[in-house]
Amino acid sequence: MSRCVVFDLDGTLVDTPRGIVTTFAAVFTQLDLPTADSGTIRGTIGLPLPAAFAKVLGTAEDDPVVGTCVELYQSTFRRIVLPMATQLVFAGVYDGLRTLRDSGFLLAVATSKYIRNAEALLTAAGLREEFSVVVGADQVSKPKPDPESGFLVLEKLGVAAGNAVMVGDTTHDVLMAHGAGMSSIAVSYGVHSVDQLLNANPTWLVDSFAGVVAAVKECS
Repeated sequence: MSRCVVFDLDGTLVDTPRGIVTTFAAVFTQLDLPTADSGTIRGTIGLPLPAAFAKVLGTAEDDPVVGTCVELYQSTFRRIVLPMATQLVFAGVYDGLRTLRDSGFLLAVATSKYIRNAEALLTAAGLREEFSVVVGADQVSKPKPDPESGFLVLEKLGVAAGNAVMVGDTTHDVLMAHGAGMSSIAVSYGVHSVDQLLNANPTWLVDSFAGVVAAVKECS
């Protein structure tokens, strides 16, 4: 019987929210657009880039300026964040992932990042080889919180939803897990607050990556 753990990326494996805020600000500066406060930008983390920029700018996703922002974000993120990726990996992630793999779990990532950026960040952080499958927002028609990303991971791995658990730091991750029929582990050290996470009704709520590993073993 195959068992899998599906991870969110930003705010769950890698502490990229600060870098994301910096990248957004750099994009706005380069395009001579009004700046946005960091809280507003952080509030969009977990959404696909077009939705995030549209929300911050107060416009529609099909507005041409959103497409321009998304394109510039890609190169700016690689320039600013990737060089520091190994320093941004949360404590316990390297050892925790290896422990789970050694215990027989298949590991995957389902992220709101575009697949090219997700692959680049995982590689720069020295994490890519830990995962059998990585699914990005541009590989599905409806990204998180819709369950499509979860279904795609399960299909690729050949694992039943009842044998899978989703780990993430936002309500988008927990809601995706609910929709896909997976258990869920919410981590409190990322973007969304404990109250927000509890309102989404995760199976477990933990405050460290060591807590993630312990919860996964408990549910197996």
